[in-house]
Amino acid sequence: MIRIVLAEDQAMVRGALSALLGLEPDIEVLGTAADGEAAWRLLQQVRPDILVTDIEMPGLTGLELAQRIARQQLPIKVVIVTTFARTGFLRRALDAGVLGYLLKDAPADHLADALRRVQRGARAIDPQLALDAWSQADPLTDRERRVLRLAGEGKTAGEIATELGLSHGTVRNYLSECIGKLGVANRIEAYRLARQKGWL
Repeated sequence: MIRIVLAEDQAMVRGALSALLGLEPDIEVLGTAADGEAAWRLLQQVRPDILVTDIEMPGLTGLELAQRIARQQLPIKVVIVTTFARTGFLRRALDAGVLGYLLKDAPADHLADALRRVQRGARAIDPQLALDAWSQADPLTDRERRVLRLAGEGKTAGEIATELGLSHGTVRNYLSECIGKLGVANRIEAYRLARQKGWL
């Protein structure tokens, strides 16, 4: 029996996935969570074989959950099911040890088959996305990504400096690096492009 936890912030999608997977004779849904923090607590309580998670959720994102699982060396495999066909997300997911990455518009039976493959230790990645992922590398460092994300949320350089424990000048340097690497005119364009590519 493959024991799973579902993390998805959209109630209808969460319910549909849970019902769908519950019909499979070899898959047991141990619980569901509507945000990343609730998912993290649930994972520690029930210790499933696989976490099936969306990427963008309140609290922790699916990628942050995968990174935390990897850091703490929990024996939980991760499968991401998302609407985001962005190669940057896929590359970051693979870097975090994610074994499955599927799009929500894939046929329903693909998910159950993917879970079985992942349970055996194989990868289950959307094939077109896998091909596209290696054509364009993510140019941002983790620190640049954090600074740019906060700038895109409307925070000033001073506020970002305070939040991240950096000097004002260091934050400005990071933002300049992001703008230069992405070949855009300002931090707003840098944020927009990085989000579009899945690098944030």
